[in-house]
Amino acid sequence: MWLDGVGSEVMQRIAAPMIGGVVSSAILTLLIIPVLYYRRQKKEE
Repeated sequence: MWLDGVGSEVMQRIAAPMIGGVVSSAILTLLIIPVLYYRRQKKEE
């Protein structure tokens, strides 16, 4: 993301959304989905 060379302008524009997507996907998968599943299971009991 901080390199400057051939094609770096294009890669900088691609890297920021890709990093954001990876971070948000990890948070969703590791935190939000398990919490929602646990709450739903508690509600059904």
